[in-house]
Amino acid sequence: MKQTLVEKIVQKFSVGLSADKIVRSGDYVTIRPAYVMTHDNTGAVIPKFKSIGATKLSDSKQVVITLDHDIQNKSEKNLEKYKKIEEFAKLHGADFYPAGRGIGHQVMVEEGYTFPGTFVVASDSHSNMYGGIGCLGTPIVRTDAASIWATGKTWWQVPPIAKVELKGELRKGVTGKDVIIALCGLFNKDEVLNHAIEFVGEGIKHLSIDQRLTIANMTTEWGALVGLFPIDEVTIEWMKTRNEKLRTKNENIEHSRINIQTISELEIQLDQLRADDDAFYAKEISVDISSISPFVSGPNTVKKMSPVSELQHQKIKIDKAYLVSCVNSRVDDIAEAASIAKGKKFSEHVQFYIGAASSEVQAESEQRGDWQTLIDSGAIPLSPGCGPCIGLGIGLLEDGEVGISATNRNFKGRMGSPNAQAYLASPAVVASSAINGFISSEWEGTPEQVIYTIKNNVKTEQQSTKVKILNGFPSQLQGELIFCHQDNLNTDGIYPGKYTYNDDITPAEQAKVVMENYDPEFGSIVNEGNILVGGYNFGTGSSREQAATALKYRGIKLVIAGSFNETYKRNALNNGLLVIECPGLANDLKSRFGLERLTVNTKIETKINFVTSTIEAGDIVYSIVTIGEAAQELIIAGGLENWIKKNIL
Repeated sequence: MKQTLVEKIVQKFSVGLSADKIVRSGDYVTIRPAYVMTHDNTGAVIPKFKSIGATKLSDSKQVVITLDHDIQNKSEKNLEKYKKIEEFAKLHGADFYPAGRGIGHQVMVEEGYTFPGTFVVASDSHSNMYGGIGCLGTPIVRTDAASIWATGKTWWQVPPIAKVELKGELRKGVTGKDVIIALCGLFNKDEVLNHAIEFVGEGIKHLSIDQRLTIANMTTEWGALVGLFPIDEVTIEWMKTRNEKLRTKNENIEHSRINIQTISELEIQLDQLRADDDAFYAKEISVDISSISPFVSGPNTVKKMSPVSELQHQKIKIDKAYLVSCVNSRVDDIAEAASIAKGKKFSEHVQFYIGAASSEVQAESEQRGDWQTLIDSGAIPLSPGCGPCIGLGIGLLEDGEVGISATNRNFKGRMGSPNAQAYLASPAVVASSAINGFISSEWEGTPEQVIYTIKNNVKTEQQSTKVKILNGFPSQLQGELIFCHQDNLNTDGIYPGKYTYNDDITPAEQAKVVMENYDPEFGSIVNEGNILVGGYNFGTGSSREQAATALKYRGIKLVIAGSFNETYKRNALNNGLLVIECPGLANDLKSRFGLERLTVNTKIETKINFVTSTIEAGDIVYSIVTIGEAAQELIIAGGLENWIKKNIL
């Protein structure tokens, strides 16, 4: 059976699979990741870990803790929080990196945790970055982190997988940041939302590891859950160079996660660490990267891009510029900005902030002279950490200001005031803009129309095997369909934010207010035992768990939708609420009942057969993904926390 690279890596790190099980997109699996990283949010994971009765880490060497988000905050409260996190790490033997060592994702790469061909998770959305060196990195939520701490495992549903072919070679002065800005801008209608992306094509061999890390990192903003590059000669050479750096800094190199032996083993396995010919991809995208020019995202969205050569004629004045964050503050990025700034001064009205991705990056940039070049030009240095990228510390955008940044997100209000405007660009464009005082570039090329294609594929093979049903899980469910048509129904619509931080609210009270922002009539229409059907990207927005629990407490048996926001899906299953994607059913209900009424009692009696993986609604039968044993176990247990309690070693 043919598998993609994503499916092969998941197969390797799944546990409890039957001997003949071939992992496919859509499958629910129990996963034992090589490593799990938490950062400042470790402070929230610790009480969750303790509340489930866990007293020790299942595998202390699986756990990595970094402090990187709020490191500029020297308040007594934050320092006490950091102290407690460090004490927890030391008590349980977890690897710990203090504030100032660097951004967790960069540390994970530098220290060799993100080894090619492995599966690594982090309770942070930019863990996609690990895909730049061929490691399947994907985000988890805090309950998942507690689960891995306690049991070594959590669950994962293999996403739909898209293949992105990169053709050609970047022109001089065009960077990996321009590639991912182009992808976000060209395919800006959720084409790859909640997908795993595999990059392929002959253009990849011309991309450095730093460029790959940048592209993989921002697949998060593109909407993907994974951004995975192939493991090739460039990867191997980077690993060898990294081994030499670690050898220089660490006398105990034989205990490092990167050494000659592990690299040699990787080279032997290369043939197995490639997607099979004719593996199935839900989407296939092709982009000629030689047609890409320097681009700018924004303002305040990655879905809008413009050639910098076009914007510079508009003389868009900027107030602040940033070379910080995990996406573009590595050695090559700082060198790129320094080459633009050398011998020049940043505009008097522009504040230019620099913060290296790690202390190691800063030390090397200082040794090269690039760091001092930027300081001499007027840059304001920050400690290695997240800082203004996530709206923390000094240098935030104020009302009415315009900023241009080499970070990964320019959501409204993320870097400061919601009344500011934020643009994203490469380090070279950011440096040039800071010098000129307006968005500009020193690139001398001529913009071209980006050449690209996209194709959607439909899987024709039918499920032929019956699903094993665990004791305690129903073989089928029946109920009347309640239809809420709205696409992108956010969690505030499902469970109003004004109730979110009321910790004393009871399950009955949650049930009473569910969907009140979406449709005040919902409560009088729905009955206990109904099956809710929603539109596409159901549960987008805030990660509040009550948007799942409130529906469960209202007596909804399960939720079906065209598609789900991935965080909502995780929160639902983690709280024992089953969710199923069935775009055919959602589309048919839209056609039949229209979009005028927010909530419709369809009177359609529906049967979901988990043995045959089908939904019978009226006289139509729809296929759904297999609800495998990993998902069944969560529902039987009543959620992840109860599952953890049963599985604590």
